[in-house]
Amino acid sequence: MLRYIYADQLTQYPKLAKTMFRDRADQFKTRLGWDVSVDGAGFERDEYDAMNPLYVIWEMPDGTHGGSMRFLPTTEQTMVNDHFTHLMGGGTITSPAIWECTRFCLNRDAPSRVAAALMLGGGEIMNGFGVRHFVGVFDARMVRIYRMIGSSPEVLGSEGKGRDAISIGLWEFAPEAQAKVATRAGVSLELSRLWFERAFGQASQRTLACAG
Repeated sequence: MLRYIYADQLTQYPKLAKTMFRDRADQFKTRLGWDVSVDGAGFERDEYDAMNPLYVIWEMPDGTHGGSMRFLPTTEQTMVNDHFTHLMGGGTITSPAIWECTRFCLNRDAPSRVAAALMLGGGEIMNGFGVRHFVGVFDARMVRIYRMIGSSPEVLGSEGKGRDAISIGLWEFAPEAQAKVATRAGVSLELSRLWFERAFGQASQRTLACAG
């Protein structure tokens, strides 16, 4: 199932939180070889995890992490604006209607539908919080995954070639795309909406309760 959890709520889900940060270390440090920090507990965390972001997490039947994404509004400090403005010719992205999505992570044993389920959760955030677009940095390996899910971004800028390419993308989520992603995830739109409403209620517009 999908859970929507702010960073300051993770203590309520210790098993889910521990396995999420360990899976991030496994994916980004071990498998991809990124220059990220892993602490003594085997967790991969950075300064943006300290800003009370909103996580969308797929919880496996045993309560462990199957996959996750992290969201912050671009009106706050973001990875794109702090480290990747050169990909956009030096510009920044700042708008209450645009949120940054980072740390797209999948447990190495997660079913293939988990990636689509996470994208479905992203669509619920757009609908529920009045967000028009997500922005994020992605590498070449993600292009095939986004295409398979049916949620490919508009590319704003890139550097590198082939497998080493890094890009900034902008996503929107049209209703017809949402239905396609739901089918890929094997989750009905009604169940997806129920999971979101359990977390936030039924108010039509919300704000991200991030620190700072």
